[in-house]
Amino acid sequence: MEKLYPYIGLAGRILIALMYVGAGLNFIGDYSGTATFMESKGVPGVLLVPTILLVLGGGVSIIVGWQTRFFAFLLACFTLIAGIIFHNQFSDPNEFNHFMKNLSIVGAFLYLVKYGAGELSLDNRKSGD
Repeated sequence: MEKLYPYIGLAGRILIALMYVGAGLNFIGDYSGTATFMESKGVPGVLLVPTILLVLGGGVSIIVGWQTRFFAFLLACFTLIAGIIFHNQFSDPNEFNHFMKNLSIVGAFLYLVKYGAGELSLDNRKSGD
């Protein structure tokens, strides 16, 4: 089983970050709709550009394992804040589940902050190779 650990780590990074890459692409595809939704929750639409850069760039960085700890920390903070802003109607079971999902993802990112990207990553490449 231990021989599979590098591949399991890679798969874990891909699965954690894939949602963010997809979200970034969706935000670009429905830019005005996303900005309108953000503004309806009190978040200035001008923050959509940095949001796209973070979720898309951070997601890709985690997938390839480059600056993993840094981007995992940023995405953990972003995901917690997004959960508080967009999923704060705890009396609604669906919204509560979305908030708890966000917390679980924050936990996964914090795990990456602590342990890094693993063997199959740009962070772990050997110098001179």
